[in-house]
Amino acid sequence: MDSFGVGRRGAGREETRSANRRWWDDEAVPYYAEHGDFLGDSDLVWGPEGLTESELRLLEPLAGRDVLEIGAGAAQGGRYVQGQGARVVATDLSAGMLRQAALIDRDASRPVPLAQCDAMALPFADASFDVVFTAYGAVPFVADSAAVMSQAARVLRPGGRLVFSTTHPIRWAFPDVPGVAGLVADRPYFDRTPYVEQDDTGRATYVEHHRTLGDRVREIAAAGLVLVDLVEPEWPARNTAEWGGWSPTRGRIIPGTAIFVAQKQPSRAGADL
Repeated sequence: MDSFGVGRRGAGREETRSANRRWWDDEAVPYYAEHGDFLGDSDLVWGPEGLTESELRLLEPLAGRDVLEIGAGAAQGGRYVQGQGARVVATDLSAGMLRQAALIDRDASRPVPLAQCDAMALPFADASFDVVFTAYGAVPFVADSAAVMSQAARVLRPGGRLVFSTTHPIRWAFPDVPGVAGLVADRPYFDRTPYVEQDDTGRATYVEHHRTLGDRVREIAAAGLVLVDLVEPEWPARNTAEWGGWSPTRGRIIPGTAIFVAQKQPSRAGADL
């Protein structure tokens, strides 16, 4: 890639972490201004298709459960979960996003508890939560998504559930534009070279990482979790909006989002005897 602009090149854990933390810190307010109406303040929207947790019911039951949201952004999902009777902690790498979350909750009688942390190194004890989830948070923005799966598995209780949505891997092979030009594959699906935006000094300012469907499944299995569902939401007719490269034009033809539902196996009685 050129010394300035957009392209594909390698980006390791620390470069990715630093770039994305700065980007989300800087973009927290404008991102909320642009997408806040679509996301709501206390709803869990799984992706640009606009399908919500109340429609898909991937986390239920929630009442009385301990829930962790990673890559929470402004904690809209955490507020929804709390409203369903769960005890929730919402986390994000970006202090800017968490400030936006606190601003939304400034007049709330029960603000969502917030914590700044890296999803690859969660500061919580083993077996602390019944559910871990994220809607487009953390997973595509880290160099080692296998570590995210491993950390989620560690903090889950036996029988607990991990649910995460991310860009559908097939999208990596297509240009990220909303019109018909975005329906013609122009790069290898198997090329895992990160997408990097960088400044004129060559410093990364934004990074996304690609994994194939098989990679995702293997990372889940390696963490000791069992994949129980893979949801590929169809674009609903009610949603006529574009969001970056997502659009009704593309959404009717190829999937834009993949939602992975995995479970930590219950402990077997006597297994450790």
